[in-house]
Amino acid sequence: MRRAFVFMAILLLTLVAVRGVSAAPQSRASSTLGGVVLGPDDKPVANASVSYQLSSGSAPHAVHTDSHGRFTISKLKADNYDLRASGKGVFSEWEKNITLRSGETKNLTVRLVYAKQVPKAYVKSKSQQ
Repeated sequence: MRRAFVFMAILLLTLVAVRGVSAAPQSRASSTLGGVVLGPDDKPVANASVSYQLSSGSAPHAVHTDSHGRFTISKLKADNYDLRASGKGVFSEWEKNITLRSGETKNLTVRLVYAKQVPKAYVKSKSQQ
């Protein structure tokens, strides 16, 4: 009798645990950030580098534009992101706090502008080559 009770208790707890796992919320859909990078002449910039990171400054990554200046960053979690592009020695301003919701696709137009002064990090990396 005692064994039957223990067996039934284990079976009941297992069913409750399995039911709890299946009732847990499903993973949220990933988000996508995409767009086009335009040069100072308003023409698409092929092979431009698009750097992005969480707005907290963590998890920096980069992708490159295609031959039409388009880029796609997929499989992002819902969060706030900062994004910047560069190409042909020209940079864009940082696009800050781009909010992505779960499953959202957001498209941006990023414009490269001539800087009044070339960033020191860029000058150092070019001179060391």
